[in-house]
Amino acid sequence: MATFTKVDSFVEALAEKKHDLGTDVLKFMLTNSAPIASNTVLANLTEIAAANGYTAGGTAVSIASSSQTAGTYSLVAADVVVFTASGGTIGAFRYVVLYNDTALNDELISFYDYGSSITLADTETFTITIDSENPGATLLTLV
Repeated sequence: MATFTKVDSFVEALAEKKHDLGTDVLKFMLTNSAPIASNTVLANLTEIAAANGYTAGGTAVSIASSSQTAGTYSLVAADVVVFTASGGTIGAFRYVVLYNDTALNDELISFYDYGSSITLADTETFTITIDSENPGATLLTLV
């Protein structure tokens, strides 16, 4: 299972109105260079090459709902994100980065470390499931 890390600047960016998580376009981007919690924007990272089914900037996450109950905010993804290699390989990548593509500077939210580099051979897929027991589950919870 991938290790989740929230970037340090995310809470400040929320407080300074850089994110509207219910309506902004959030994306997953792939990298093989280790992000660190002190990274703030997409430009701090080196993305894998766009080719063979991987598009520069990554893939958008469909948001099903954004709600708050008793002071706890939940952002729920509508479905999983799938990357499929086509015509060659994708990767290598080890990290999947969640960022806000609508924010002026492509503000980072979090990243997942899969523990080792992954390369997708032609026709192979890589599926990002937020919760393997409940696809379409909570992407992010803020208390």
